Amino acid sequence: MDEYRRRHENVWPEMLEALRAAGWSNYSLFIDDDGLVVGYVETGDFDAALAAMERTDVNARWQAEMAEFFVGLDGRRPDEGMHVLSEYFHLP
Repeated sequence: MDEYRRRHENVWPEMLEALRAAGWSNYSLFIDDDGLVVGYVETGDFDAALAAMERTDVNARWQAEMAEFFVGLDGRRPDEGMHVLSEYFHLP
C-alpha cells in the first residue's frame, strides 16, 4: 500500500490532463488500512467520462502500471473493476 500511495504522489501530468479533458473534477481517492480504495469524482456524465478515458493511450499505460496492486479482477484492468456506489444521503 505504501508503494501504491507513493505512485499517486507523482501522477503523470499527461494523466491529470487527460482526466480533466475527459470531464473529471474534484477527483479524490481514499484508502483504508486493509487496502480498500474508495474514489470520489464529480462529472456531468460518468459514462461519457469513462469512455473518454478509455480512448486515451495514457490511461492504458497508467492502468497497466497500477495493475500489480489489484487482485481478483479476472484479467480486467483496475479501472474496469470499479464498483459504482449509489448516493443515498447528502448534507449540503
